[in-house]
Parts: sequence; structure tokens; C-alpha cells
Amino acid sequence: MSVIHVQTPGLLTTVQDLGREGFGPLGISPSGAADPISLQLGNRLVANPESAAGLEMTLLGGTFHFPEAAVVSLTGSDFGATLDGAAVEPWTSVDVRPGQTLRLGATRTGARCYLCVQGGIAVKPFLGSASTHILSGTGGFQGRPLRKGDVLEIGSATAPYHKRAIAPHLRDHLSPYGPLRVTPGPQLDWFPESSQHAFYTATYHIGEQSNRMGLRLEGAPVLRESAGQMITEGVSLGAVQVPPEGLPIILFVEQQTTGGYPILANVISADLHRVGQLRPRDEIRFEQVDFETARSLLIEQEKLLATQELVLE
Repeated sequence: MSVIHVQTPGLLTTVQDLGREGFGPLGISPSGAADPISLQLGNRLVANPESAAGLEMTLLGGTFHFPEAAVVSLTGSDFGATLDGAAVEPWTSVDVRPGQTLRLGATRTGARCYLCVQGGIAVKPFLGSASTHILSGTGGFQGRPLRKGDVLEIGSATAPYHKRAIAPHLRDHLSPYGPLRVTPGPQLDWFPESSQHAFYTATYHIGEQSNRMGLRLEGAPVLRESAGQMITEGVSLGAVQVPPEGLPIILFVEQQTTGGYPILANVISADLHRVGQLRPRDEIRFEQVDFETARSLLIEQEKLLATQELVLE
């Protein structure tokens, strides 16, 4: 079995797939890739199933040595990768020769870059998924971020190398610019119209304490109608909670599965991958859409992901 030697791990590099859905009632959040679309597209470039495990790197990439030949791709944010000193183009498949070393630096664009390798990263599944859940220390490679000296096994290659690339105009369409789109939250009536208006007109910054569990926002506080308490209830991925101090938190892939803060809004499914590319100090705004629009946008995105014209050969 082929392997990857981790020479340097980067700031936070973990094994991730598309997550372990369905265990929320047991208190287990899905984890998985923070930008699942980038992982899916990376896997398509190397002829893997879209759910195959890859490496998710955050803000600063690592250095990886390949003793044997491999087919890899880099998607998501541009980390200025090189292969034995030669620049590597993102969003394409790359033929790695035996003995070559892939190096990634600091991000030039968003927060996360994905390294997919043909055959996938081979780790023991936990509850049906290879994803690392950092807070509980489960899944992935020994339940933790990678360290210098780790050796990762690669699954069996499934196809001969073919040069593939993601069509640029379709890639841009999958990651639109502009405000994050949200639907109304279940506790919307806890907030007066003046607070709702302030939330949708304000510009927020991603706080330094943000992580895969949640993104803390800095900016104008959102005031409630009253300071009452609510009964703890289940919360969803992308929920925008408002704690007593009024600074919203976007719950993310390692979220707690229940919460007692009122939810003002929820990021729509079609925009969740964009949340995974937000860096500390990035600016964001919100735009409210109705549930039918949110559903239509997700259907449009799924159709685009399924189109054959997405990958150029």
C-alpha cells in the first residue's frame, strides 16, 4: 500500500470526508469537510468517489513526501503549492512521481485547502466516516490533527492518470460572492424589528476565536426583545445563535447538537461551503431569503455539481 510521509503538518491539517450524518440525537455532530464542495470536486479530479477522505489544511499548509507515484489534486483556497519546487496549479489533477515532495504555504485566498489523492486517505472509519472530530478526539488519523513524522496510508488507485481540471466559470458559479444568505430562525420573534434590521445591514468580522465548532462574529450587538431564558433544544448546522452579549455565532461542522441561545437565522445549505472558507478578520454580511428560494438555490447547486461539463479532460 502506498503512503504519504508528513514532513511538516501545517497549522491544522486533518483527515476529512463528507461527515457522519444521522447521529445528532446521540449528541454527535457530523464533522466532515468545512468546505464539502471543494472536497467533492477534488475527489472527482482524481477519479475517487466524492465522499473519499482527503486532507483539510487550515490557513497554513504542510509538506508531504510521496515515496511512490500518486495522482493528487488541490482544491479550495490557494496555498501556493509547489511540487519539487515547481508551482502546482489548483483545481487540476497532478501526476506525482516517486520520491517527489509537495509543499504548501500560507493561504492566498480563503481559509482551507484540500489535498485529495487517488485511492483516498485510508483510515479506520468511526461511525461510518473517516472524518476527524477534533473536540472529541475521534475519527480520522488517531483522532487528532496531523503531526510531523506521521505516515498516512493511501487506498488502492482506481484509474490511470488523466489530466483533469474544473471549468473556471462553473467553479466561480459554485462559490458566489456577496452576503451569506440565511432563512429566518425559530426564535426570530425574540428580536424586535429594529434589531433584525440592524443585523441585516451591519458588516461583521470573523473573530480570532473561531474554529470548526463555530464562527464568532464581531460587530454591532443584536439586542433581544427581552432577557428571558429558553429551553435547550436541538440546533442545526449553520444556525446563527445570539448569546446574551448580542454578538452572533454561526454554528459549524463540529457544533454542539443542542443549545439554549435563541437562533435569529440559519445559513442556507447552498452557502455552507462558503462559511468553511471564512478567515479571521474577514468581513461578512447577511441577506434573508425565504425557504422556497433556499430550496431552489440548493437544487440549482446540486444540478451544477452533477453536470459532466464541470470537469474538463
